[in-house]
Parts: sequence; structure tokens; C-alpha cells
Amino acid sequence: MSNPDSLLPRRASVEVLRAEAIDELSTLQHERLRAGEDPWDFMEELPTVDELVVLSLRAEHIEADGGLMPTHARNQRLLRIIAAQYPELAPAVDGMLGAWNTHRRWDAVVRVIGD
Repeated sequence: MSNPDSLLPRRASVEVLRAEAIDELSTLQHERLRAGEDPWDFMEELPTVDELVVLSLRAEHIEADGGLMPTHARNQRLLRIIAAQYPELAPAVDGMLGAWNTHRRWDAVVRVIGD
């Protein structure tokens, strides 16, 4: 029986993951600018490069676990697993750990109350 908290095999170096995240962020920024949004309004909403890498790795763990959305406790464990597997991302993980509710819609723990 496999442990759901076991580490996934490293798929790439942090440098490669960061390069992919930079490309993704650039695309997101370009799309929003082309849609006529003011960068002063949306730039703070976007994740940092390392936060996007962590979220991507988190998504891979969720997919490997059958795609079930994690509970708050499971989310915290996933983030710790990522920090252990990729120590260079530990500062980004530390910023995401313990956050119960944030202002960023993309954040794994944001709760939107009433739309």
C-alpha cells in the first residue's frame, strides 16, 4: 500500500519549474492586458513565480491522489512535502502555510463568501 503523503518523483529542477512558471505568468499578464485590465489592479492578485511553482507541484500531488480537493490539514501536509522535496521553495511554502484565508483568488485556501 502506498503512502498518500510520499514524495512524488522530482520531475524537474527548480530552475526549470521557475522558467515554466515565468512563462505562465507572462501569458496571464499578457491576456489580462489584452483584455483591457489595468496592471495596477491585477498584478498584486497574481502569484509570485515560486508560489506558482508550489501551486503546480501541489496540483500534481492532488492529481496523484485521485484528484480529490484536499482538506485544510491535507493542504498543509502537501505544502510541507513540497518544501521538503524542494528546499529552494521553502520560503514560498512558509508564506502559504498557516494561511487560513487570503485575499488572492488563486490561493489554495481562499474562501469566497457570496459572489
